[in-house]
Amino acid sequence: MTRDELTKAFRIDVQDTVKPYLFDDSTVHGWLAEAEAEAAIRGRLLHESSNALVCEIDAEVGTSVYQLHPALYEISSVGFRLVGAPRREPVKLVSVEYLDDRVRDWRDLDGTPTYAIQSETSIRLVPRPLAAGTLLMECYRLPLKSLAENGTAKPEIHVAHHRHLVDWALFRAYGLPDSETMNLGSADAAERRFTNYFGVRPDSNLRRITREDGPHHNQAHFL
Repeated sequence: MTRDELTKAFRIDVQDTVKPYLFDDSTVHGWLAEAEAEAAIRGRLLHESSNALVCEIDAEVGTSVYQLHPALYEISSVGFRLVGAPRREPVKLVSVEYLDDRVRDWRDLDGTPTYAIQSETSIRLVPRPLAAGTLLMECYRLPLKSLAENGTAKPEIHVAHHRHLVDWALFRAYGLPDSETMNLGSADAAERRFTNYFGVRPDSNLRRITREDGPHHNQAHFL
């Protein structure tokens, strides 16, 4: 479905089909864009492995911290390929606490990166690169183009999910503090339908845990 088709479905569901609309187009378009991003996070629907803008970072000698693409929110796999090397070497995603417990003086190490720490907006390589290379990632991401931008745009998530995005827009519409349109019962029902379909939104702490550490094993320490 296109953005305009989803907008029409919303207006039919909310019985807002006669101009002047209770909910203006730009507001509805924003809700639909928000719905796709929300669905992508809850259902981990957009996995990226080939878009170089999202998945690749050129690493420089002596620089350990790099900004992640703003659409990337969870790394599922990461490796490091030295310039001229035929293949990547695996890099383990860990936390600061993990390295504090297992790798002595890790903040001062230089070499080929074997660990990485993902924050909300950046990634830190450990050790710092002694030679240039490329950080290669696979990840879950948000949509790269907003539905709000174009009436013929279609959600990036699978077409089977499109119609369910309207429930998020209904939730937002019925929840507005407006005496003419507010209906908290309908808002709660729409949010439940959305959650039942796409899942519960993970909080930031759970997202952090899922991208760090995994099963703990004995590790060789840098000396």
